[in-house]
Amino acid sequence: MQRTTHRSLLLARPVLVALAAAVALTATSCAKSEDDAADGKKSTAAADAGQKVAEPKPGSKTCTVDAYGGKKIDLKDATVGFSQSEKEANPFRIAETQSIKDEAAKRGVKLLTANAQSQFSKQISDVQDLLAKGADLLVIAPLNSDGWDPVLQAAAAKKVPIVTIDRKINATACKDYVSFIASDFVEQGRRAADQMIEATGGKGEVAILLGSAGNNVTTERTKGFKERVAEKAPGLKVVFEQTGDFTREKGQQVTEQLIQSKPGIAGIYAENDEMGLGAVAALKGAGKKAGDVKIVTVDGTRNAVQGVVDGWISGVIESNPRFGPLAFQTLDDFTQGKDVAQDIIIQDGAYDDGNAEQDLGKAY
Repeated sequence: MQRTTHRSLLLARPVLVALAAAVALTATSCAKSEDDAADGKKSTAAADAGQKVAEPKPGSKTCTVDAYGGKKIDLKDATVGFSQSEKEANPFRIAETQSIKDEAAKRGVKLLTANAQSQFSKQISDVQDLLAKGADLLVIAPLNSDGWDPVLQAAAAKKVPIVTIDRKINATACKDYVSFIASDFVEQGRRAADQMIEATGGKGEVAILLGSAGNNVTTERTKGFKERVAEKAPGLKVVFEQTGDFTREKGQQVTEQLIQSKPGIAGIYAENDEMGLGAVAALKGAGKKAGDVKIVTVDGTRNAVQGVVDGWISGVIESNPRFGPLAFQTLDDFTQGKDVAQDIIIQDGAYDDGNAEQDLGKAY
């Protein structure tokens, strides 16, 4: 994980101030999954659910518009293009897109949007189309980490700055893109392992429902989980790994196969909530009871946190999708000529049986 230099510490203060001002608006991104949003307790929880930037670490790199080769512009006069990678059936993607739209509306910025519907070739053409339509700045939620050369070349030719969110593009920061804003995915994997160790007592066989291939999120969440298990619980053995493609349907299918081949499985680490909820459905279909198999997931969707309340899920590591305020603040600072961090890391919370019910309103 990288942090910023002293100059970028000056950025962190206005970013956090802007986030605090925007929190009430971005919290509406979870409204689709809250039937009783008027409830005072939940509204208070949701108001504290915005992204917060981790304390910068000395030695990290920053980027400026001069170093990047761009030009200073007023964000209010600019057109921002946003490329969403996945179908918006996943609550994470719903909340992410809504947060971007809400922040653009709040700032009075013209926003162009596109959704790749989980097709990488479409995402490449989507971004090229956003450039053709006059996008001055780009925010991209990449489907894959590799294969972005056509977009990077087209954006460079027009001197259009790019901020990536959630997943990383394998390219050079402050040359091909400005900043990458995301959680620390390795740390998420470690924290998920801690919850699994606690739930299982550090013994038994566990399975991993891997996210989709070809992106840094899957690789890093797996790495963190395995490293922590090896370090802290040698009696916990990973005996099954298969991709569930970050979808509920595939997570259910893979878990159905898992409980046939490994009927004594003690725990399942699902690298996102949707796969974890698919695992719950498979366990219910097999006649299992809540808690028979310990499940730990990553995201923080309302349905998964409710699963903790109901006893089907042991723990959820948050991955906050409300990128709007931070993405736009980064673009605003950058286009004004200020230093921005090349890697902006978000602090994430967690849910377990000690806080899930009271913090349900923070989920999306």
